Amino acid sequence: MRRQRSAAEQQIAGLLQTARRSLGMSVAFLSRMDGTTQHLEVVDSAIPVVFSDGITQVQETTFCQLVLDGRLPAVMPDMRTSPLAMSLPVARIPRIRSYVTTPVRLSDGSVYGTLCAFGFTSDPELTSRDKALMDVLASAAAVVIEPGLRERQQRAEIEHRLDPVLAQGGPAVVLQPIVDLSTGERRGAEALSRFPAGWGLTSDVVFAQAHGVGLGDHLELLALRRAADHLAAVTGYVSMNVSPASLLTPGCLDLLAGLPLPRVVLELSEHDQVEDYAALRTALDPLRARGLRLAVDDVGAGFSSLRHIVVTAPDMIKMDRSIVTDVDTDPVLAKLARALVEFAHGIGVRVVAEGVETAAEHAMLRALGVDDGQGWHFGRPGSADLLWDAPAAVPGAALPAQMQEWL
Repeated sequence: MRRQRSAAEQQIAGLLQTARRSLGMSVAFLSRMDGTTQHLEVVDSAIPVVFSDGITQVQETTFCQLVLDGRLPAVMPDMRTSPLAMSLPVARIPRIRSYVTTPVRLSDGSVYGTLCAFGFTSDPELTSRDKALMDVLASAAAVVIEPGLRERQQRAEIEHRLDPVLAQGGPAVVLQPIVDLSTGERRGAEALSRFPAGWGLTSDVVFAQAHGVGLGDHLELLALRRAADHLAAVTGYVSMNVSPASLLTPGCLDLLAGLPLPRVVLELSEHDQVEDYAALRTALDPLRARGLRLAVDDVGAGFSSLRHIVVTAPDMIKMDRSIVTDVDTDPVLAKLARALVEFAHGIGVRVVAEGVETAAEHAMLRALGVDDGQGWHFGRPGSADLLWDAPAAVPGAALPAQMQEWL
């Protein structure tokens, strides 16, 4: 039974049917040339029992390859006039006698393969005009082929890049301190995944790409395991990031169930869509009953965070750095930060400011009532042995008069 053709292959089949019927040929096909083998990917044939999708041939012995090499003409009305053509296997079995072929070129100029039509009898009426028709159809085929081809190439590239990371047990995981803004005491640390710098990709992009090729849940689980390894080496809590979809997988729930949950904060990004809040609550409730705390990350960066907060009832919200940066110089940001604090404290939720980089930002956030802070001002991500336990310097309470007016 012939496999089901994709939508793109059905479009190609329509082009091939046009070629075969217009030229009065027996068979038309689209082939992919991989350097050693010619793959007949889509075939339109008057005798489908003999010629069908999936046939392969040694590339160097095909008339298509010899045409690409310039050793045979693109239009051959009668192969019997060419000793070279008659020496090919296709001239004997199944006795091809005429053909028209043209390369299928992609947008970058590379040759994907060929679009061909052939007959079992000679056809003296075949001319360069027929080659022009095939050229037009080949260009149309390239437009149909290229998006899927690029997607497969990108998928293969991502899988190839991730393979060694997965084989080594996941990404490197570093810790960044999270500090009580009033006392300077380190309350915990966020576990952050790091991938090879040569990739030039942020961790959220890498995880998104992994999910795009079906490896995201596995990569997230490995990252969680690496994060959990830090629990034995540091004091305070360790905050770990996980997507709602990965959280619901059995492997993730089993891992979390075996951790010292009072020392674990689970961060759900407000960017990640939750398909089923009821399932999320069902999975989290027994873990939270044992001490797991929940945080909603990136609050203020988008539009879904309020729903996340209302439905999941987190223990913490993490104020996005887009609100934190320049909060000491921008009265609008200061008022927004204060509104988030009032909202969070009104429902008994602790507020953590992300991306705190200056003492002035620290001072303003503290004055606004933000509970905790995280950012380069308190420490860059690093290994567990670089975390400190002694209180950091706490900025004085005095603020410039202009800043006090924003409070």
